[in-house]
Amino acid sequence: MLIVNKINCYYGKLHVIRDASLEVGNEAVGLFGPNGAGKTTLIHTIIGLLKPATGKITFEGKSLLHMETHEIIREGIAIVPQERELFPFMSVRGNLEAGAAYIPSAKNRMGERLDYVFDLYPLLKERSKQLAGTLSGGEQRMLAIARALMACPKLLILDEPSLGLQPSLVSELFCKLKEIKKEVSILIA
Repeated sequence: MLIVNKINCYYGKLHVIRDASLEVGNEAVGLFGPNGAGKTTLIHTIIGLLKPATGKITFEGKSLLHMETHEIIREGIAIVPQERELFPFMSVRGNLEAGAAYIPSAKNRMGERLDYVFDLYPLLKERSKQLAGTLSGGEQRMLAIARALMACPKLLILDEPSLGLQPSLVSELFCKLKEIKKEVSILIA
């Protein structure tokens, strides 16, 4: 599905990723390393925010190297950034709908996708009219994951999904990811 082969990335003259390779099939894959090891940089490279100096990135046999981020997302890759990046003054439902709005196949299945994420996270259904910015940190993390799932991804990339969550919510998060894995491949950094 996703193949990253010998990627090298730079910030100016600083060589931040050296010959990184990674494969994600129909599975969940964890990318581990200390802070500053390049995990987020690798994710940014996969989704087109940073162009590698050398190497290859393919998704379902198609090169992603010359695609813009919005094109990569339309290919079926969704990201949940570590900062969550919700629309705080929009409702929970509005944030969810935004996740599907620019993906034609997802937009056509809006009702079905809402049912799926509300089954996965019933609390979001209860809070569908609440402003996203008023949710707790754990609830915002749920919403960020649900919003990404609205796009009908084939691959879900999560950057530090447990960052800032209390331990009980971390356990719940990973239980939900097991459920999500039945439908979507997952890369966690």
